[in-house]
Amino acid sequence: MAGLVHGGDWAGFRQEFGAMPLDFSANVSPLGLPEGVRRAVTEALKTAHLYPDPLCRELRRALSRRHGVGEEQVLCGNGAADLIFRLALAAGPGAGVVTAPTFAEYEQALRAAGRRAERALLREAEGFAVTEGFLSHIRPGVGLVFLCEPNNPTGRTTDRALLQKILEKCAACGALLIADECFNEFLDEPEAHSLIGELSRFENLLILRAFTKWYGMAGLRLGYCLGSPALLKKMAQCGQPWGVSSLAQAAGVQALKEEAYSRRLKALIKEQRPILAEGLQGHSCRVLPGEANYLLFFCEDAKLAEKLREKGILLRDCANYPGLSPGWFRCAVRGGEENRALLRAMREVL
Repeated sequence: MAGLVHGGDWAGFRQEFGAMPLDFSANVSPLGLPEGVRRAVTEALKTAHLYPDPLCRELRRALSRRHGVGEEQVLCGNGAADLIFRLALAAGPGAGVVTAPTFAEYEQALRAAGRRAERALLREAEGFAVTEGFLSHIRPGVGLVFLCEPNNPTGRTTDRALLQKILEKCAACGALLIADECFNEFLDEPEAHSLIGELSRFENLLILRAFTKWYGMAGLRLGYCLGSPALLKKMAQCGQPWGVSSLAQAAGVQALKEEAYSRRLKALIKEQRPILAEGLQGHSCRVLPGEANYLLFFCEDAKLAEKLREKGILLRDCANYPGLSPGWFRCAVRGGEENRALLRAMREVL
């Protein structure tokens, strides 16, 4: 486990125990890969001997139609993380601002590109929410401002009116706002919280999305971003030309058609999230009111993840997140049977 930043290390667990875990450490759809996507990937194997389309033409057309933007405003990558690193290399000068806690790749990418990363600490007393105080971090000399909406690992969103203020101040200071909406679809009202509608008015806005979580495609690695064509062109030049495999491209095109799957997943998460939160509270855990497909909670037993691992269950220990202390854990929302298995195991170890 040494050196691993994220959850989802099923391979390390299998190597140690010889079996697959029940994984609550990765926030991926509990429904697994849609059957239609599985068939599309199998069909795409017929052309696996050919180089993939470096421009992702068909996939970009499909995403253009989905979001109502021009094809030139879409760039695909090997997961959202690939695009974050490309951005850090391609964007203009200036430091980067990240919240703490938040997704680790923002800060890693900034430092890899030789940029200074400034942390805006989110306070437990305020429910780890982004407040008006965040605006003070946006000033001349700041080039990139990262906001994860909803935030990972807290599951919280920023008030829409405050998001607008942040976007406008970034524009006034010459900073690029990166709105990471990779978990947006798990919100009860995803379109109401998305900033995609602001792309036509603000060139200093970049939106990150991914197929990973919603469609259970973590192993296929597929993400995309929406933004200024000039910026996307620079980002495209800051990585390998064949960054998205032909299998991933075929999977993405088909995934956008999986409407029945999406309805089923949305209903499942909406049903199970409050049930799981209540179950965690029943074990004397302090649970944050998460809005996505995961919950951040505090448990007095800081060894909880280690104890559950011995029972075949992976939980995300969040002690390595800047801004969080030992005792904070993140738990994915899965199906009812799996969630009950987690709560039973917690009852045994606690």
